[in-house]
Amino acid sequence: MLPYSLLDLAPINQGGSVAQALNNSRRMAVLAEQCAYQRVWLAEHHGMQGVASSATALVIGHIASATKNIRVGSGGIMLPNHSPLVIAEQFGTLEALYPGRIDLGLGRAPGSDMATARALRRDLNSPVDDYPQSIRELQGFLGPSKGEAAIHAVPGQNSNIPLWLLGSSLYSAQLAASMGLPYSFASHFAPDQLYDALSIYRHHFKPSKQSQSPYVSAGLMAVVAQSDEQAQYLFTSVQQQFIKMRRGVNQAFSAPVDSIVGLCSEAERLMINHTLQFALVGSQATVKAKLAQFLAATQVDEIIVSMPIFDIEARLKSVELFAECMA
Repeated sequence: MLPYSLLDLAPINQGGSVAQALNNSRRMAVLAEQCAYQRVWLAEHHGMQGVASSATALVIGHIASATKNIRVGSGGIMLPNHSPLVIAEQFGTLEALYPGRIDLGLGRAPGSDMATARALRRDLNSPVDDYPQSIRELQGFLGPSKGEAAIHAVPGQNSNIPLWLLGSSLYSAQLAASMGLPYSFASHFAPDQLYDALSIYRHHFKPSKQSQSPYVSAGLMAVVAQSDEQAQYLFTSVQQQFIKMRRGVNQAFSAPVDSIVGLCSEAERLMINHTLQFALVGSQATVKAKLAQFLAATQVDEIIVSMPIFDIEARLKSVELFAECMA
């Protein structure tokens, strides 16, 4: 059975609170574990009114403490925002508390607007070449202790936490391949370079201590309900979110509406349809058919799904129904 996992942004609903968002994430992770999901990942974003997972390592601990066996990690930590030593200490601590269950997915985007990135004290002038070097530093901090080293990550050293590289471009595919790391492509919001990225990653993969062969996952949005009509209704929440992002509007996650017609222009509607072209929206029968086409075309080793649903009960039901699709 193909492994399937869950990506969570801890959405803050309009009229809701951060505390409610984090409790909803906790409930979803507990159910995901019961439904045999492989892992739950939290995403780092900053300054977004609809996302509660900015302190990603803290939220990972919150989720790991509520579960027993499911892997928990980042999808991802935006490494240019942080020093490798700080990340090694944070995730080394998580690994000590929840041994054998922590993943560390890495990305290179700021996960924010530029003003927020400056407030994070990120070096905005650092070249792209710093990213591979930062990954190597992080690997060193998480690997075996070297007595002659001037700097030690405590906790962190000897934890050997598995790293993943995340991305939505050919650069990330090339880097993951050259470093021999598992790779997760963000096809849930960046579909255009999916097939080229998969081809590059697989063709250029070089075995490493962590991975002897290529391993790739792909992100998908999934909204599964009892009927296609109900799923399409629930899906209007994330459609509204993408309209707001295009317009530069920063608001909490919207309740669903009967139709987005009238809420957006034709150009915006086309943009949404293109960006979310791989979304699995519908009844179980519809989702199974769409998923089969995607898997046949990509041959990925794992899928990771985001459930952008406003109502927590409907979100939990979608988690359950999707797991049944994978059984």
